[in-house]
Amino acid sequence: MTKVGEHTSSIHSTLEPAAWFAQALAYMRIQQWDEAERALREALGSAPEYAEAHCNLGYVLEQLGQVEAAEAAYRQSFELAPALLNAALNLGVLLQSQSRFDEAESIYRQAIHHHPDQASPWSNLGILYTALQRDQEAERCHRHALMLAPDYRKARFNLSYLLLRQGRFDEGWECLEARGLTPHAGLVTAPRWQGESLSGKTLLLICEGGHGDAIHFCRYAILLQQQWSVRLHVVCPPALQRLFAMQDVFEQAWMNPGQVQCDFWCPLLSLPGLLGTRVDNIPADVPYLTVSSDFVQQWREILPVNHMKVGLVWQGNHKFENDSDRSLPGLACLMPLSKLRDVHFIRLQQEPASQQAADMIELIDLPDEMVDFADMAAVIAGLDLVISVDTAAAHLAGALGKPCWVMLPHYMADWRWMTVREDSPWYPSLRLFRQSVRGDWVGVVNRIAQALQAEVSASNESLS
Repeated sequence: MTKVGEHTSSIHSTLEPAAWFAQALAYMRIQQWDEAERALREALGSAPEYAEAHCNLGYVLEQLGQVEAAEAAYRQSFELAPALLNAALNLGVLLQSQSRFDEAESIYRQAIHHHPDQASPWSNLGILYTALQRDQEAERCHRHALMLAPDYRKARFNLSYLLLRQGRFDEGWECLEARGLTPHAGLVTAPRWQGESLSGKTLLLICEGGHGDAIHFCRYAILLQQQWSVRLHVVCPPALQRLFAMQDVFEQAWMNPGQVQCDFWCPLLSLPGLLGTRVDNIPADVPYLTVSSDFVQQWREILPVNHMKVGLVWQGNHKFENDSDRSLPGLACLMPLSKLRDVHFIRLQQEPASQQAADMIELIDLPDEMVDFADMAAVIAGLDLVISVDTAAAHLAGALGKPCWVMLPHYMADWRWMTVREDSPWYPSLRLFRQSVRGDWVGVVNRIAQALQAEVSASNESLS
């Protein structure tokens, strides 16, 4: 019996390159990358100038983590067929991910030259310019893509990022609706809320994006309850369920929307647009998340009793697309903080530090019982300050009204932090420390160390 994935010469020797190509596509659809690679190499073995096969091989090799080989395959495809759009787009994205911006721009412009009426190369060029903070050029690209294809959701969604970063919220929220529906939407039978009266109704809110997005936008539940007598339920990730269940504004926090009986449902990120949020009326009353004093006291008992207590988070979720830029390479980057006295640093980072890094800066580890954001919230409530990269811990500190200093990358900083501000209109207790040059965390941490030294000195003087 032939096992799945085995090749037998009696069958496969008869396949034409197009058949191998089709077989590879089938494997790609089910993410069987090794099998897809073998099929594509079989196709190329008998048809070495098969440009589409080189292009798909590049994509498969990317999924397998073979980035250099993927680039070579894309370039081979591009050389054989300069007008092959997918090869150009894939190569451009790969080059941009490696910070080879000039090369990526050149590839996109060649694609536009060959396909001036196609929206996708214009949109990709707009994404590149947005990341490089070349905002006027980025907006022109996105709008040109939409002129060519008004229903092109990718261009409209990427335009939303640019508009929201600039504080142009009216159009920004509208464009954000092009992001597509959360997968949970298909499990809800009730109609989607479009802004009608909710008095006496039950509304199900469904979280989207990452944990930070859920924490950021759950503030709108309070506005909904203030405006209408509405019963609110929320569907959220498991790590947030216990924290959200503690909030009086929610009748219940769920993980499965199919279990909820409701009159309407709404994705969380649609609420700012539906409620008319502008920069000058952002609902920024904090705290809007709370934890009980008894729960806070349980965690406070294991924290130091003297000196300033500072929580540290130096890395985010490694699966996030821009994590290599927003996260510090390691705890060693925070070495300037180790020179400070009268400060206790508490590790809020989920992953433990390596022993070598831990030797560089003294950290207080919390017990393994800190399993979700309810525990983290209780810990943060007992701290004096949180220092964090752009991840959920920063949002949680802001939602609790706790002082938090956020370290932001120069490249692709999230839209909600806007462009040059050192404060946040979303969180009054946050202070933003931005890179002036991409990758320069040394400058950021040195500024934080100076600011923290000033805080410690002021605190000591007030006690003397």
